[in-house]
Amino acid sequence: MPKAHKKLAVPTSKRVIRDLRELAKRTSTERGAQRVAWGPVWREARAWFTETVTRDLGLPVVVDPAGNAWVTLPGESKDSVVFGSHLDSVPGGGWLDGVLGVTAGIEALRRHKAAGTPPVTLHLVDWADEEGARYGRSLTGSAASAGTLDAPKELAHLVDRNGVKLPDALRENGIELSRMHEAHGYFNELRAKAYLELHIEQGPVLEAMKKPVGVVLGTMGVERHMVRFKGQAVHAGATPIPLRQDAFLAAAEFALACRDIGLAFSGRTPKTRVVATCGVVKVEPGFVTAVSGLTDISLDLRALDAKVLGKMQQASEKASRAAAKRNRCTVEWTPLLSIEPRPFDPTLLAFCSEAVKEFAGSAPELPSGPLHDAAEMAGILPTVMVFAQSSPGISHTRLEDTPIVHLDKSIRAFLRLVERTVLHVAAGGF
Repeated sequence: MPKAHKKLAVPTSKRVIRDLRELAKRTSTERGAQRVAWGPVWREARAWFTETVTRDLGLPVVVDPAGNAWVTLPGESKDSVVFGSHLDSVPGGGWLDGVLGVTAGIEALRRHKAAGTPPVTLHLVDWADEEGARYGRSLTGSAASAGTLDAPKELAHLVDRNGVKLPDALRENGIELSRMHEAHGYFNELRAKAYLELHIEQGPVLEAMKKPVGVVLGTMGVERHMVRFKGQAVHAGATPIPLRQDAFLAAAEFALACRDIGLAFSGRTPKTRVVATCGVVKVEPGFVTAVSGLTDISLDLRALDAKVLGKMQQASEKASRAAAKRNRCTVEWTPLLSIEPRPFDPTLLAFCSEAVKEFAGSAPELPSGPLHDAAEMAGILPTVMVFAQSSPGISHTRLEDTPIVHLDKSIRAFLRLVERTVLHVAAGGF
C-alpha cells in the first residue's frame, strides 16, 4: 500500500449528520422531502449545497450542460476520483435518499483539504434528476455524463402532470436540451479513474441481517415488459365460466406464476437474490358485470446475473403462453426497458470490504435492486457503492430512516474508502 500523502483526520460523521438535518429542515414538510428535480425546493437544496461548499471549502460549484453540480478540489495530479449522489427526491421522500452521498462527499473534501493538496484531484458531484419523479426519466444527469442519454429523443416530448414540458423546465434552470450531450465531454475532461457512492439501501435486507453497513456488488439488470392478454368481453351473468375467455384470469394466473419464478431463481444468499414484480394491471371493459376481454399487466424482472435474468425472461414467456391457453386467450409482449446488470469493480469491492469491516466488524455483500447513478458510471469506469442500513427497510416515504449509530459507521467507512481509493489512483492504479 502506498504511503499517505499527508495525514488525514480520523473519519467522523458528526458534520455529515449535522448537514443532513439542516438540509431536511430547509427542504421538507410534514409530508416528507420535496426536493423534486427542476423545481423550487430542489433549487433551494442546491442553494444550501453552494452555501455549504463555499463556507467550508472556499470552492466554486460548477453546473455542467446537463445540470449536474460539480465541486473540484485540485490535486497534484489531474487524474481524479469522483464521488457523490443526488440532492433531488421523490415527492414526500425521506431525509437520506440521495443526500447522504452528497453530504458525505462534502466531508470527504473537508478531510482532504484540511490535510493539504491531495495527491490526485477530487470531484464531488450532485447528479441532476436521479429520481425521474417529475418526468419519468431516471438517472438523467449521470446518463448524460456517461454518454448514454439521447436527450432530444428521450426528453423533448416529456410533460409533467401540470402540463409543463421538460425542455421548458430545463430552461427555467439554465439548461438547454440541445446542449445536454456536452456533459459527456465535460466528464471526459475530468480524467476520472474511479467513482464511489454512499447510499441508503432502501430495502430490508441489511436490517434483516442485523448489519449496519453493506458492500454493494453491483446493480441488477432489468427486463421490464407490458404483457397483454386478449379474450372476449361478455356479460358476467349470462356466460358460464367454462365458456369464458377471461383475460383477467389469464393475467392473474400469470402474476402468480411470476411470483413462483422469482422464488425459484433466487439463491440462498443476497448475491443470488432475484425479483419478479407485476405492479400494474389494467382491465377492460372494467365494470362489475363484464368478464374482461382485455388485460394489460406489467412485469419487472431483476437479477445481478445476466444469464439468470435471461432464463427468468424465458420462463415468464412460457408461463404467459400457458396462462393464455388455459383461459382461451392470446398473449402479446411489449418491451418497456432493458438494462444489463452492472457488476462493480473487484479492486474497489476489496477496498470497500476492508473499510466496512474496519468500522462495522463485518462486510456483508448484496446487490442493488434499485438503479443508482453508479449504474451509469459502472459502464465507463471502476465503480463501487456502500449501503447504509435502512430502517424500517423502506424508502421513498417520509418514514425512511437509518439509526444514527448505523449512519455513523457507514459514513466513516465511506470516508475511508475514498482515502484508500485516492492512494490507489495516486500510485497509478486503474
